[in-house]
Amino acid sequence: MDVLSVPAGRPRGWYLPLMAPNSRGPAFACLDPSRLYCNAQALADCVKDPAGALPRDSIDLVAGIDAMGFILGRRSPRPLGKGFLAIRKAGHLCVETRSQSYSDYTGRDKVMEVRLDVLRPGLKVLLVDQWIETGGTMKAAIQLVEQQGATVAGVAAVAIENTEGGKWIKETYRFSHCVPEELQLHVDAKNLDFIKTWN
Repeated sequence: MDVLSVPAGRPRGWYLPLMAPNSRGPAFACLDPSRLYCNAQALADCVKDPAGALPRDSIDLVAGIDAMGFILGRRSPRPLGKGFLAIRKAGHLCVETRSQSYSDYTGRDKVMEVRLDVLRPGLKVLLVDQWIETGGTMKAAIQLVEQQGATVAGVAAVAIENTEGGKWIKETYRFSHCVPEELQLHVDAKNLDFIKTWN
């Protein structure tokens, strides 16, 4: 699919074939969704599809995970009418923070942090990231939110794989992503060839 192609009707997930496959080896994610962000309509629909599945009145704040979660998370508050909080990789915030260690999809140990003066008991937070593979990054963000007494109102992403961590998120929290049910097995199998011919 050309980066400028927009199909008639724009069915849910029509933009998924714009993702590019990993060509750099196992140290990188299996797919790169960032090319679909270059298509203005694809980006708008990629944000609208998961955000629109969650009731607006169930969310007080949108939080995006560093770094690709910033793109989707920052666009999400506009249709939801909510503010945005950045959950950062450790060492980037110049204020007091709470930190949480985790392992990412490559198995590398990392630390993320969030400022202390926003999250509070009773605040309902929608957590947004680009892709949930093992679930380690999102679980750390969930811990940061809940440790400060706030509530995770939902989890949104381009895709949530049915790994052990992905299933835990789906079973424990309200969630939404851009993958139609008929494509889930192909996303889990990293079968981009099928996704490209889906439409």
